[in-house]
Amino acid sequence: MMNIGVSTSCYYPLKTELALKKIASLDIKICEVFINSYSEIEKPFLHEIRKIKDDYGISIPSIHPFLSFGEPYLLFSEYERRFEDGIKYYKKYFEAANFLGSKILVMHGGKNSNYVNDELYFERFAKLIEEGKQYDVIVAQENVVHYRSQSPEFLTGMKKYIGNDFKIVLDLKQAARAGYSAFEFVRCLPDSIAHIHISDRTNQEDCLPPGEGDFDFVRLISEMEALNYQGNYIIELYRHNFEQDSQIIDAKNYIERLGQIL
Repeated sequence: MMNIGVSTSCYYPLKTELALKKIASLDIKICEVFINSYSEIEKPFLHEIRKIKDDYGISIPSIHPFLSFGEPYLLFSEYERRFEDGIKYYKKYFEAANFLGSKILVMHGGKNSNYVNDELYFERFAKLIEEGKQYDVIVAQENVVHYRSQSPEFLTGMKKYIGNDFKIVLDLKQAARAGYSAFEFVRCLPDSIAHIHISDRTNQEDCLPPGEGDFDFVRLISEMEALNYQGNYIIELYRHNFEQDSQIIDAKNYIERLGQIL
């Protein structure tokens, strides 16, 4: 049985709690929550999210901090004290993930323009991983265009430095935008993929609902099954990439059917 879900980011800028309710109302039982504001990692809001989770019987396997745009400056700059303060702040995300039963925190990390060398970057990320462990949370590096993580080579270096604790979130659209095939990441990091953001694409559009483009999902699912992948496939789109809720439902059903056939 494949684990197929949807990210609340698909409905941005709809408020996070309303996006979660919207997805749950579509009878989708797995949802990644994109945290969009400081107050959304405070207990009053998290209680509201957990109530929705419990009321609809859904799971929230992962959360995505809105501060991903600030991670290059906060966590991966040359200024050591800002990193130490940044770790303290990110503990709030670990606490939020733990409270919601989420096992994965999605990280963008540093940009190509960051001055820190690779080894310092890897060392910083390893420290974040160790902090996450205290809350039973996996800190996973997403491949993101214009970030250090956009290339399989850089991620392979991270894996070599960090070891088996290193995990990635494979994002199909981000791979394409960076000029890579998603299968290059699968080949280079077969045992490090903990989570997958899925979308479809054509030569004209790089982010479409699965089933509306020509990405080879049969190959992806087959290769991941051969690797005994146990993680989730999360549909992650932008609001302008679809017009109707039915497209989200159709996308989920399309991937589910492929999984049943293979």
